[in-house]
Amino acid sequence: MRDSLWAVDRLSTFVGKLFAWTVVLLTLLITWEVFSRYALNKPHAWVLDMQIMLYGTLFMTAGAYTLSKNGHVRGDVLYGFFKPRTQASIDLVLYVLFFLPGVVALTWAGWHYAQESLAIREQTFSADALPLYPFKFVIPVAGGVLLLQGLVDIARCVICLRSGSWPAREDDVEEVDVDKLKEMVHVSDADVEAAAREGAASTGGRA
Repeated sequence: MRDSLWAVDRLSTFVGKLFAWTVVLLTLLITWEVFSRYALNKPHAWVLDMQIMLYGTLFMTAGAYTLSKNGHVRGDVLYGFFKPRTQASIDLVLYVLFFLPGVVALTWAGWHYAQESLAIREQTFSADALPLYPFKFVIPVAGGVLLLQGLVDIARCVICLRSGSWPAREDDVEEVDVDKLKEMVHVSDADVEAAAREGAASTGGRA
């Protein structure tokens, strides 16, 4: 079971990291356009549309990656104090009531939306038109991956309800954990306080 869960996590991670390169494309595109507009006096009408499409692609494809790392912001400040089974119960109810209907609707509607766009070879409304239908196919693809990741997280909720603890996730980029950092460099709170006192004393001596 764990291997199956991690396989989907890896897929979401791959998709998220693959499309994260759009940040580089966005940076290069905007830098070039600023130079072209202000240094060469040669702006391009299509650049704004391309920026919107690249950012939209990045935003949509990051959803499954963030969910696989349990990185979405939670609005309930009490959630972290609940026992794992209580957390799993809350998550399971919210997944069934809100996540599944919303993401299924997004994927289903996005697929028809993209097909209609392809049928008419839809383009952007600018002087230099760009094809819009390839971008619209990102909607059902991102929705499908997010839905698959959501089903895996629902399975995690069920496992937690049965076992009383959350199944492990693969490690990836995380925010800095001060306690873990102290353990890595073998520093205790007493060492930090002593260093602070020494720093204050040396500062006072120089003053």
